[in-house]
Amino acid sequence: MIKLNNSKHLTVNKQQRLGSHEEQPLLFSLVQLILSSPKREKNSKTERSILMNAYIFRTILIVTLFVSLIPKADACTRFLYETGTKTYIVCRSMDWAEDPGSDLWAFPRGMARDGGAGPESIKWNSKYGSIVTAFYNIGTCDGMNEAGLVANALYLAEADYGNADASGRPLLSVGAWAQYALDNYATVAEAVDALRKEPFAIVAPELPNGRKTGAHLALSDTSGDNAIFEYIDGQLVIHHDRSYTVMCNSPVFEDQLAINTYWNEVGGVKFLPGTHRSSDRFARMSWNLNAAPKESDSRMAAATALSLIRTISVPLGLADPEKPNIAATIWRTMADTHARRYYFESSFNPAIFWVDIDKLNLAPGSKPSKLNLSSHPTYAGEVSDKFVPAEPFKFLAH
Repeated sequence: MIKLNNSKHLTVNKQQRLGSHEEQPLLFSLVQLILSSPKREKNSKTERSILMNAYIFRTILIVTLFVSLIPKADACTRFLYETGTKTYIVCRSMDWAEDPGSDLWAFPRGMARDGGAGPESIKWNSKYGSIVTAFYNIGTCDGMNEAGLVANALYLAEADYGNADASGRPLLSVGAWAQYALDNYATVAEAVDALRKEPFAIVAPELPNGRKTGAHLALSDTSGDNAIFEYIDGQLVIHHDRSYTVMCNSPVFEDQLAINTYWNEVGGVKFLPGTHRSSDRFARMSWNLNAAPKESDSRMAAATALSLIRTISVPLGLADPEKPNIAATIWRTMADTHARRYYFESSFNPAIFWVDIDKLNLAPGSKPSKLNLSSHPTYAGEVSDKFVPAEPFKFLAH
């Protein structure tokens, strides 16, 4: 069902999605056109071949037309993988036009926080400790808390947070959005119930490189639940369903689902789109994720999840002057929600390393700590003992 309250917030689940054929005429017309290919008896091998070639040509033509209308966006990808023992691993890639100088941070319980947007900022004390990856050291873009909640913030060109100053609500920097969730919630359901009340308004200043700041947020937990949070035309839209295991960038999540409906009809064994565009990556990752074995051995499960995120990554050095926002993969993360283990893999180094949350000192009163990665040091294995106390970064502000 769709729930609408006085704050003009929508909650969308799998059974009834946001939008209609009238609201998205081009998108749904194209999908309907593809799916309505005539069914006819094929009386010979030659006829079957001709019809198949015609269908493939028609498909490529229509999808090419649609994809050409999708806004270009940086090529991050996020997914949730279910193991054979019903535990869950979340992976994401960070694809960006430049190295954002990401470091790892460990934040304890009981930290006094504010939204980083001046005197009108929302304030809170963290209920859960967390391990996070910083973006330009002005925001949390990825991480997991000690309860096993995982947050992934990915770029979204269509993001529109509305007029924060006119909202009358406390303010929160977009750089603090993921951290707010990690600090306050243990499960996706808890986060959805709280955030649908819109306890804050998001402010989104420009990034250090001058680019517009826009993101949508994915949350996952130890039960395999998922929710996608987007602000579209100033309105919060929440997609909440266990089946929402993949998220990329543009277009908005609702449209990604519609495009993926078509590719599910085609079937990945026959044909899958192969570009680095967000909608193509969404389709490929969705199919590959469903086809991947659910490994019961923890080592094989981690290896399978890593193989999936690596196959969707963009090679270093890739550049296209006509598509400046398609960028190389800078790093990848993997969060094992059962083991409370957070993996990090840099594209600039030949080794992967990880942090066991239980080995970090996240007790109230302990100091935040940092693992400096800006110089691309080579780490391998478990590195919780490499963190050093540091003053926490300030969230992106005007």
